[in-house]
Amino acid sequence: MRVAVLGCGTMGWVHARSYAKLKEVQLVGVCDVEKEEADKLAAACGTTAYERFEELLDEVCPDVVSICLPTPLHCKYTVMAAEAGVHVICEKPVSSTAKEAEIMDVVCRSNQVRLLIAHVGRFFPAYADVAHQVTTGIIGKPGVAHARRIGPHPGLLKNWYNDERESGGVIMDLMIHDIDYMRSVLGEVLTVYAQRRTLTHLDYAWVTLKFEQGAIANLEGMWGYPGPFQTAMEFAGDQGVIRAYSDETNTVIIRQSGLSTERQSMEGSDVTRKHEPLLLRKSPELQSAYDRELSHFIECIQSGSQPDVTFHDACMAFKIARAAIESAHTGKLVNVMEYEEKGGFPG
Repeated sequence: MRVAVLGCGTMGWVHARSYAKLKEVQLVGVCDVEKEEADKLAAACGTTAYERFEELLDEVCPDVVSICLPTPLHCKYTVMAAEAGVHVICEKPVSSTAKEAEIMDVVCRSNQVRLLIAHVGRFFPAYADVAHQVTTGIIGKPGVAHARRIGPHPGLLKNWYNDERESGGVIMDLMIHDIDYMRSVLGEVLTVYAQRRTLTHLDYAWVTLKFEQGAIANLEGMWGYPGPFQTAMEFAGDQGVIRAYSDETNTVIIRQSGLSTERQSMEGSDVTRKHEPLLLRKSPELQSAYDRELSHFIECIQSGSQPDVTFHDACMAFKIARAAIESAHTGKLVNVMEYEEKGGFPG
């Protein structure tokens, strides 16, 4: 299948590099309004760069497009792709409002194209394994779960993350991974209660979910953590506990901050050596979670089969995240099933 990538930021690079490795697709173009960014990605992946999405659609006629744009642009470009008869793989969250999500769904259905929302969390091997073990009863009936997802503030690289009206903050953009994952394992969410603290380049949230079958999950999310990106999860049941912590399963762990200087004496003279911070992929994989996710979505488009993450799943993750944002602003418990969105993200 002929695929294209719209948006050449961090996630655009991830999608394009995955497509470049997949045998079942041909990456026919990348597009970004910042042409230099598109040129860099195109050069890295051996494809063509475009500045206008309309031009890409006309010239290369893709079968599928990955939309890796800021959340407020998801609806506009999903509609544009669908009306051109192009299947859509859109980065999470699905949109900025429930109304936009509905429009995306209706337009894609009316044009008979697939709309798949990229919640990659379920495609990480540790998460898939833990989900399988919990749902098959290895730890008995789950009662309490915990998840943590913390890392640097993305607003240091892309300014739109700093505007909550666009990004939805740490709950909507980062914690939504764990919201979707916990719902996939524990079922429908009954209530949500959230606390949140925000400062310049710091966004911390603690969200408690109560599920219809009685389990409780506590989720911790943080933008602005002064260290490497980390995830953790734990499920406790009446017959055992299972957990997966990213910082305990890394193949290589290197901790070094700043620029250090070492002075050594060589043949009677002082030699100064500067050591740059070393960045290293910590757990090398033959196939990344993004490779697995995009390969799965392409297969679903080709076969017409149901994806592991449905559009309904994506909308429910959005609704729960939106209810958590509301709870954090009001300080009140929110009943998810009764919650109706009052507008876009709060400003």
